[in-house]
Amino acid sequence: MDRGTVGSAQSGRLLVEVREEGSSAVVTPVGELDHHTADLLREPLEGCLAKGFKRLVIDCARLEFCDSTGLNVLLGARLKAEAAGGAVALAGMQPVVARVFEITGADAVFSVHDTLEAALADESG
Repeated sequence: MDRGTVGSAQSGRLLVEVREEGSSAVVTPVGELDHHTADLLREPLEGCLAKGFKRLVIDCARLEFCDSTGLNVLLGARLKAEAAGGAVALAGMQPVVARVFEITGADAVFSVHDTLEAALADESG
């Protein structure tokens, strides 16, 4: 598998790492995703789509918090990816983050996987 680093961004509460994994871009937010840090995730997601990645895998294993603004960033990326013929998959969500997706029903519109490996293996989305 190709494991090239595409980039990263950081603030005090959120670090976002991006790497290429085969035909997918793996985006790993680390920390808290909220109103103050949402652009740190939005920009790399949009950058991956602009570079031609149609499949984005969000590795949520180290995401400690996600509010409605963060959820909207992910939903927006999903819409843009689908418009380009791609998809966004979520992997390894911590219970506190998964609960936000369950409460809002957003878990029904994403391909959600227990692990990053499972998300990468599922080429359908």
